Amino acid sequence: MKLNFLFGFLFLNLFAFSQGSVSGTVRLDGKPLENVVISLKNNSVMTDSVGKFRFENLPKGKHQIAASFVGMQRQSKSVTVSDGSEATLNFDLKEDNALEEVVVTGTLKAVSRSESPVPVESYKPAYFKKNPTANVFEALQNVNGVRPQLNCNICNTGDIHINGLEGPYTLVLIDGMPIVSGLSTVYGLSGIPNSILDRIEVVKGPASSLYGSEAVGGLINIITKTARTSPAFYADAFTTSWGETNADMSFKFTASEKASALTGVNYFNYSNPIDENGDNFTDVTLQDRISVFQKWNFERADNKLFSIMGRYYYEDRWGGEMQWRKRHRGGDEVYGESIYTSRFEIVGAYELPIKEKVLFQYSYTDHDQNAAYGDIMYLARQRIGFGQFTWDKKLDRHDLLFGAAFRYQYYNDNTTATEKADHMNIPGFFAQDEIKLAERHKLLLGARYDYNNRHGSIFTPRLAYKWSFKDGTILRLNSGTGFRVVNLFTEEHAALTGARDVVVVGDIKPERSWNANLNLLRKFRFENGGVLHVETAAWYTYFTNSILPDYDTNPNQIIYRNLDGHAVTKGISGNVDLVLPNGIKATIGATFMDVTRTENGKTTRQALTERFSGTWAISYRIPGTAFDIDYTGNIYGPMRLPLLGPLDPRDDHSPTWSIQNIQFTYKGIRNLELYFGIKNLLDWTPAKKAPFLIANADDPFDHNVEYDSNGNVIATPSNPYALTFDPTYVYAPNQGLRTFCGLRYTLN
Repeated sequence: MKLNFLFGFLFLNLFAFSQGSVSGTVRLDGKPLENVVISLKNNSVMTDSVGKFRFENLPKGKHQIAASFVGMQRQSKSVTVSDGSEATLNFDLKEDNALEEVVVTGTLKAVSRSESPVPVESYKPAYFKKNPTANVFEALQNVNGVRPQLNCNICNTGDIHINGLEGPYTLVLIDGMPIVSGLSTVYGLSGIPNSILDRIEVVKGPASSLYGSEAVGGLINIITKTARTSPAFYADAFTTSWGETNADMSFKFTASEKASALTGVNYFNYSNPIDENGDNFTDVTLQDRISVFQKWNFERADNKLFSIMGRYYYEDRWGGEMQWRKRHRGGDEVYGESIYTSRFEIVGAYELPIKEKVLFQYSYTDHDQNAAYGDIMYLARQRIGFGQFTWDKKLDRHDLLFGAAFRYQYYNDNTTATEKADHMNIPGFFAQDEIKLAERHKLLLGARYDYNNRHGSIFTPRLAYKWSFKDGTILRLNSGTGFRVVNLFTEEHAALTGARDVVVVGDIKPERSWNANLNLLRKFRFENGGVLHVETAAWYTYFTNSILPDYDTNPNQIIYRNLDGHAVTKGISGNVDLVLPNGIKATIGATFMDVTRTENGKTTRQALTERFSGTWAISYRIPGTAFDIDYTGNIYGPMRLPLLGPLDPRDDHSPTWSIQNIQFTYKGIRNLELYFGIKNLLDWTPAKKAPFLIANADDPFDHNVEYDSNGNVIATPSNPYALTFDPTYVYAPNQGLRTFCGLRYTLN
């Protein structure tokens, strides 16, 4: 008995001395944080009023402990517990929001978003998964102030509007290189695989002092992943009740110790002609598209950058009369718009092997388009070569950037407007100085000089000021100029479809703009752990030499010329990001704007531009389940629409309209997500508010149209509204309510 007692006593002492404890403190911005969840396997505690926590009776060995708090990045650390000892483990949490993401688009330098003197919006793939889409073009519909605009009811091509400015004013970059521009702006956004997206950065307002032509209204930088930041394998596929099928896939592999690659593939197919509005034309363009992407990254000494990316894209799309078949292509029996697009892109970056930080970036694109718009053939070829050196240098309070760039653009088509191939050379030089005036004050000064072989010298200065307040408020003031060298037939799809004659008046000169933008950001933290970010902006942009398609002077023509006057876009916008302890996350934005042009003392609003718009994305995790709910949508105010004459019965302004979506996602299976939902819950289409969308749809070749001696269309019994065939009365998608389902698989 005594022996058993002695053995038990020794065992208990041995067990006691093989245990230990862990204690620590959690802080945010140097201050203790209460009610933080500290978890250890299946056990968890919460920090007290002074941010402290403690675990007792832990077996010796290594333990993984995590700290979680709503609105903050989850941190996990390992700690080793010895016999009878107490280990100390402290956490310094950081906010889990886009403010601390690294952005590069505003200044061509990697910097946290909160430190950038230029306001940059950054969107991760998770944001776009709330409403799954088949391409980047559609995905941007839920970004406040950004609107994908369809330009044709038949072929459904479009462009991206930022703060009410037409698509040609938006520069689209891939990994910082301007390879989606000109002719490819219409089609090039469709085939970028969503699986290779790291993030999308948006800058609103002129950025020509860094990026040159086209960055007049703003820019969108599509930043791709590297093999290091990608899962080993990723796949995402979905289908809709309309018969659309989209598949994204990416995988990475290591070729050697210093070379790794990421491959991405996107395939989209829609082969189900639908005519819900009864005009005998397809409501949605049929498409067969494939895009293949590969990016190589090479490890070098001193972490010097070396990467090469290539992408090939092919698309066959058509829209038209329901009875159209391939044999009708280019003929005048059955109307159809058929576009074959083939393009490839190469983008590279190489940091020179020297002590100074000098980076060389380059890109080349080749875009070949074979299109038939009814019986009009449009054969076009565009090549863009771009190279740029930048030198990043820090001197005391000055963060300097110097650069030299050269852009070559070749364009040729079979239209009468292009009598011979167009060659354009634009060398440029730029300099930027980001000055730290004081602890909370930064000033950025920049300027760029470009020389165009047709238009001569172009100078674009820039100024930005950032003031960080003690309470976390950030005030930014940006001003600068922008310019755009125009090639109409690579940008205006309206010039190639329908029966309107295209008239170019005078020599087209480069557009110029002057802009001022005021941005205010404030973050709030509630006692219950909720986090609220509020961002507001106001802007004013003044244009000279503005070029806008004139549909009004003569209903039978589209007139292009430099505006003999000026154009103005001005407005305010606001974004709210909210995270609540009950699991609700919301992003809500609204924009109010006025876009006008003034000529000969008369001011008119720009066509196809809304006065106000709003977007939202609200997410909620159902308690006790693995289900997430995402409710997304947008709303647009009335916009002026192009009519074909005084007898045209269609409204000259669109109604207020909204597209709303809901998605349910199940994440209860390891590595797998199942999702399903409804797009366009309200079943809204523009056909619900118009007697017809396509003018003279029953006579697309205008065989029965009669004209007077001045070339004006005459009303006849067969054409009572005196119309010609025209598909440009378009402001919203023609797709009504549809369901979708899909799955995502991730292997890390």
